[in-house]
Amino acid sequence: MNKIVTRFAPSPTGFLHLGHAYSALFAEKAARAEGGKFLLRIEDIDRGRCRLEFESAIKEDLRWLGLNWDSVVIRQSDRFDLYKKALSNLSTRHLIYPCFCTRKEIQAELMRSGNAPHGLDGPVYPGTCRSRSAEERQQKINRGEPYALRLDVAKASDEVGTLTFHDGQYGEVSVDPTIGGDIILSRKDTPASYHLAVTVDDAAQGVTLVTRGEDLLAATHIHRLLQALLNYPEPTYHHHTLLKDRSGNRFAKRDKSLSLRSLRQAGYSSDDVRAILKDYILK
Repeated sequence: MNKIVTRFAPSPTGFLHLGHAYSALFAEKAARAEGGKFLLRIEDIDRGRCRLEFESAIKEDLRWLGLNWDSVVIRQSDRFDLYKKALSNLSTRHLIYPCFCTRKEIQAELMRSGNAPHGLDGPVYPGTCRSRSAEERQQKINRGEPYALRLDVAKASDEVGTLTFHDGQYGEVSVDPTIGGDIILSRKDTPASYHLAVTVDDAAQGVTLVTRGEDLLAATHIHRLLQALLNYPEPTYHHHTLLKDRSGNRFAKRDKSLSLRSLRQAGYSSDDVRAILKDYILK
């Protein structure tokens, strides 16, 4: 039986807070309990917001918490070739298409239709560019019109059929591939979306248990679809409860007073933080 492999994959767009500490300790404990591996991955695909200073702070804060990872830390910004290869695979099978719509145009189309369901990354795309001919698409590309690459979810779903995934919190979950509409997999300023990059990286690193907050449960439907399309192994999941403050609000990077760095500066020890979180871990 293969050993369990978990990962903690923060984005270096700010300092880690208590919610991050909870997620990291959760993943690390799940791996150690089974004699497995715990990995650290830096998800710095958003080059406009990510900062090296925050990447260094992430490693410093995790070490202060007493966490040690079992392999070289990988950074998504070093892995664009892998994402490009996955996109090429999907393109060859006509499962992605260029979308030339601006956010303003999408919003206008949704207003006209009177239907604006909310998806994973905002309003569900109405499919305006899905039916464009190959000739029309090429003409727009030749004119230099910017575009994003979207997954044709209907075609993709037909190819893979019915899917499920197992979650330690929610049990066996039936996949709804339409949950986010025709999601963006790549755009000019971001070579790979979060959904594509995380799916490719989890497979490449051999992650067998994906642990993360319950706010990402819906995204897992898309990740399972991509795994099936790209013939990747299927991991198991555990979407844990989100850590919240006394007002019931989830912790966020904007809550600077609750960053691990600020708590450390205020005199808290790593044992103090672990004690605060102890009752939550693996629940």
